Amino acid sequence: MEDDVPDVLVVGAGAAGLNAALVLARVRRRVLVAGWGEPRNAPAEQVHGFLSRDGAPPAELLATGRAEVERYGGRVVTGEVRALRRGTGPEGGFEADLAGRTVRARRVIVATGMHDELPGLPGLRERWAREVLHCPYCHGWEVRDRPLGVLAPAGQEQRAVHQALLVRQLTDDVVFFGAAPDDTARAALTARGVRIEARGAAGLVVEDGTLRGVRLADGTVVPRTALFVPARPVPHDALLTALGCERDASGLVPVDPAGRTAVPGVWAAGNVVDPTAQVVVAAAAGDRAARAVNLDLIEEELTENGRREQQR
Repeated sequence: MEDDVPDVLVVGAGAAGLNAALVLARVRRRVLVAGWGEPRNAPAEQVHGFLSRDGAPPAELLATGRAEVERYGGRVVTGEVRALRRGTGPEGGFEADLAGRTVRARRVIVATGMHDELPGLPGLRERWAREVLHCPYCHGWEVRDRPLGVLAPAGQEQRAVHQALLVRQLTDDVVFFGAAPDDTARAALTARGVRIEARGAAGLVVEDGTLRGVRLADGTVVPRTALFVPARPVPHDALLTALGCERDASGLVPVDPAGRTAVPGVWAAGNVVDPTAQVVVAAAAGDRAARAVNLDLIEEELTENGRREQQR
């Protein structure tokens, strides 16, 4: 491989991608990171659950990560990878269309993340990551001891029940907006002290730029200061599927514990294959993928060295 061809192309400059690049750069692998767009947590004010970085703004965390990767010789560029394919030359590897040029690499880690698709209830998107939340672990502490709600959209009732049982840990005033999916769920909510409001939510009540309540279909307003919503995760996995990765029954591209996909030479890490991963978990997945990629490259180099020895 030419000296300017990176050992690894990391697609995505979020926590998973940058941490993978950091690990690889520190073992002197040539690594190129291509990042674009906003990360999933861009609307949030702070990152939580990340030891030593709890409370850091998401943009600050990523800026620090980029600087750390570059400190060890890694390259981070802003640009969208519009296509990813196997290399056509004798050297193999992969080719990516990046910022109007073709970039080649020996291995690829895809860490393109995902976005949250919200139900169609009016007002949700405008309050997203402010008073409309999705993760009690990420945002629960900030709304503790307040009157909280959990929305149960059609088709997401079971996930909403799970959320409500978690949210009840934060406050003794939780209202479940929607129908419990079955008797077992209804009994669990009741036992946990969650009030079920089955009349259905029709919209949010916002006054002075702050959520004040949930308006029901009959016009009744239930005062609430925050609302948890089971958003539908939409992975940004088009590059993976174009390479030949297939989604499983859950709609995700399956990977092994190290992030290896079914396509040789391709790994994936973070929310693109694990929508439940918080920032610290995504970063850890990037670490695991980087270690596996480095070992895979070492095995290839040993094989190539052995072949050269036999030819002498």
